[in-house]
Amino acid sequence: MTKKDVRILAFESSCDETSTAVIKNGREIESLIVATQIKSHQRFGGVVPEVASRHHIEVITQITKEALEQANVTWNDIDAIAVTYGPGLVGALLIGVSAAKAASMATGIPLIGVDHIMGHIMAAQLKDEIKYPALALQVSGGHTEIVLMHDPIHFEIIGDTRDDAAGEAYDKIGRVLGVNYPAGKTIDEWAHKGKDTFHFPRAMMEDDDYDFSFSGLKSAFINTCHHADQIHEKLNKYDLAASFQASVVDVLSHKTIRAIKEYQPKTFILGGGVAANHGLRERLDQEIEKLPASIKPKVILPDLKLCGDNAAMIGAAAYNLYNAGKFSDEHLNADPSLELPYADNMLN
Repeated sequence: MTKKDVRILAFESSCDETSTAVIKNGREIESLIVATQIKSHQRFGGVVPEVASRHHIEVITQITKEALEQANVTWNDIDAIAVTYGPGLVGALLIGVSAAKAASMATGIPLIGVDHIMGHIMAAQLKDEIKYPALALQVSGGHTEIVLMHDPIHFEIIGDTRDDAAGEAYDKIGRVLGVNYPAGKTIDEWAHKGKDTFHFPRAMMEDDDYDFSFSGLKSAFINTCHHADQIHEKLNKYDLAASFQASVVDVLSHKTIRAIKEYQPKTFILGGGVAANHGLRERLDQEIEKLPASIKPKVILPDLKLCGDNAAMIGAAAYNLYNAGKFSDEHLNADPSLELPYADNMLN
């Protein structure tokens, strides 16, 4: 007997991207629409929550229609409706949650609330099969975490950021260098043209835990630039970028490799917006390749287009919750401070 295909219509609106997608069987992208707001926020040097919410309202109905059309399906073909309900900007989250709940109530299709971070990690599922237990390094503008994945729906944070996340630090030093938001891609490109001549601090790298701190690095970078301005010294922007990125990558790769050695996962996943950083990808590839064959995990680096916020990753995560019978109801609400594992009271 042939197993029935499961199609999930997913919504993502946690920050400044409005996205819808149709995902088949948690692995196949039948459609993916992303309406970006980057140009609207660039003039402010970062995301303005009220502006983001307004843009989500303007496009969400249209891109829902486009996702169904691109996938060549109707509402009758959809088995579940998934939506990011946290963490993120509360106003932005509410637009997606409201749209998904309205669609669910109008059609009778089951609703699944998805953790945004779980979605980023599950972008890997759209590229290759994940073998468990797995370990993920989740690096984005708001989060830097090492996550132990016991199975597709039970996650445990073993390392977290104590202040600025890595992606947030990239954007803040980007402003000092005059780089438009989001700064990560440009800083990464500049870093490949420069050398680590400033030797910025590597905070908490030798600590016994797996937590991170990037506020000291950010301050050291800003102080270096301000001091140079005061004495009218011109610094090489490529060397500044290379020195900053070397510090970030050193800390991330060191703690990640130590976690792999301790937990010996079958799969390693890099997730989040900073997962698109070529310097980080190259270093992790090199360091994992050096590990003994007995503990070397399978490595899944998501496609670059799936590193940023998108609905496809939400659909992939929702498929796992669908299979576990973990559905939401009309009381689902935005939770801007949602943390992994959000699952204990919901998934046990």
